Amino acid sequence: MSGNENNSATNVVVTGKSGAGKQPRIDALMEEFGLEQLSTGNMFRHYFGLFNSIDYPGNLENFWSEEKGNFVPDEGIKKALGDYLRNAGIEKGEEELNELVLGLKAKYFVERGLFGPDGLVNALLESEFAKKGFRNVVLDGYPRTVNQAEYLLKLMKRTGSRIDFVLVVDNDDELIIRRTVGRRICPNCGKVYHIEYNPPNPDGTCKECGTPVIQRSDDTEEKIKRRLEEFKAKAQPAVDYLENASIPVVHVPGNLEVFTKENVRKSVLDALAGAGIIKIKQTE
Repeated sequence: MSGNENNSATNVVVTGKSGAGKQPRIDALMEEFGLEQLSTGNMFRHYFGLFNSIDYPGNLENFWSEEKGNFVPDEGIKKALGDYLRNAGIEKGEEELNELVLGLKAKYFVERGLFGPDGLVNALLESEFAKKGFRNVVLDGYPRTVNQAEYLLKLMKRTGSRIDFVLVVDNDDELIIRRTVGRRICPNCGKVYHIEYNPPNPDGTCKECGTPVIQRSDDTEEKIKRRLEEFKAKAQPAVDYLENASIPVVHVPGNLEVFTKENVRKSVLDALAGAGIIKIKQTE
């Protein structure tokens, strides 16, 4: 196998349980089709980090309405954050306060190991997707509910774009828990490690830039199990919705007998070829 005869794609979705092994498959797709990754998880962590930077001491539960199953109005959140910052001698503009509101909401859900509400996720996704012209993107972590899948298809129609296929990375729950609890991230360059399968330097620093690696706050066993349940209840029906809308859905194994970059690439391309999505050019 020397290459892909039809190496073009407008946009693709990669999904699977959290910790299933999506990133290596995303890397293969980006390299093969010249796509960029758009991760809702990274968006949430970005805004989460912005909010953490102000060291807000209040209880985030005060901004959540159990009765409505949603946050209190944004103006109330902005007032509370603005009052806190002014008392600390910090001035923030309206746009910065809006970002901090998003950060507060992101932190609320990330710390609980839950998916964000559709309205918040859709708004973040469309804002970032628009910067890419709604093209040449691997959507990672989106859509995760039927409502998000419906929103995505309407967005594609409105912008004259499309989703070419959905790649589902399959893996066993117990393997996922073991893999994810051992995951470590470089907070500087984003390099991903595993304490058993792909360890960082012996002193716990990144092999690329030397920064001490960290465990993500949402990579605890309790939160992983919660995310696995959320996938079954919400994300799988979203995949079914896209498939019912005639978007091809292709499954690949997240656990390979011999894990190498080339084996990951081959498993992805073979699965796409088997589904008739691409043609693989064979060589002697």
